[in-house]
Amino acid sequence: MGDAVDTILQQWRGVRPDLDHGSVGVAGRIARASRLLEGGLKEFFVTHGLDAREFEILAALLRSGPGHTMTAGELSSWVMISSAALTNRADRLVEKGLVTRKADPANRRSVLITLTAEGRTRVEGAIEGRLADERRLLAGLTARERDQLAALLRKLLLARGDVPTR
Repeated sequence: MGDAVDTILQQWRGVRPDLDHGSVGVAGRIARASRLLEGGLKEFFVTHGLDAREFEILAALLRSGPGHTMTAGELSSWVMISSAALTNRADRLVEKGLVTRKADPANRRSVLITLTAEGRTRVEGAIEGRLADERRLLAGLTARERDQLAALLRKLLLARGDVPTR
């Protein structure tokens, strides 16, 4: 039994058999898996009064260590969004009382975003459930297969220049 990408590949081979369609098998499946996983996690976050992108910001701040503070630029890099998109999301999180935002005293052109006590409570309350939900969404793979897939995706990301920013 094939998946949707197999059908797409078959269609391309019928229309343009002269092209190498091998990349569609990988890139297409990564894109489709991403959408399916995001959709599954979206339902989870609604129960915590967040969306996935807000959780990403809160989780990055929590992982940043004591003080749970990052510059807007650092945070933007970690969650892979533009500074304008980060400003929009940070505004919503400030309104919800989950983060604070203030000018960096060491560099007035920089903004510091800090996790509030309520933000920390919210993100810590969501972590275990999110991990359980991810395991549920990946239940079609064995532990060994998940490790293999993670290793291959890491190799792909490194080849594309995805390295830690902090």
